[in-house]
Amino acid sequence: MNRVTAIVLLSGGLDSLLSCRIMASLDVRVVALKFVTPFFDVDLLDREDEYRARMLEKYGIDVRLVDIGREYIELLKNPEHGYGKHFNPCIDCKILMLTRARQLMAEHGASFLVTGEVLGQRPMSQRRDTLRVIERESGCEDLLLRPLCAGLLEPTLPEREGLVDRQRLYS
Repeated sequence: MNRVTAIVLLSGGLDSLLSCRIMASLDVRVVALKFVTPFFDVDLLDREDEYRARMLEKYGIDVRLVDIGREYIELLKNPEHGYGKHFNPCIDCKILMLTRARQLMAEHGASFLVTGEVLGQRPMSQRRDTLRVIERESGCEDLLLRPLCAGLLEPTLPEREGLVDRQRLYS
């Protein structure tokens, strides 16, 4: 039987690292995507091989960098969902990253997407209604698994199809 693959959005924070580890513990092959813009982590583009090797050695995570700089600059000009704290277009940025991740699924042989989002953790972008908007507008409805709060959400396609064991996810 072939091992299932998931694309995990990796910010480098604890929640996304935990999400990678949870997927690996469920025997899911993880392809982590780290998005970079002129405002965050752009320096990694100059040392991608070193960064990838360090993440693999330190966390056992295969990371790919994805430059969304141009799209992000355009998004900043007029974010459909407005700005969060510190002029940050949280919702639109998530939609952009998930849209790009979804577009890369076939290239990486991925069956679904994963984020480290936690329901209720962020006042603008991690409310139940906002999570649904992000899924819908990114085209990721039913493909997006949030393992740190899955028990609080409706089962997704990967859970219903048995690609991951819902009982081993968190609430």
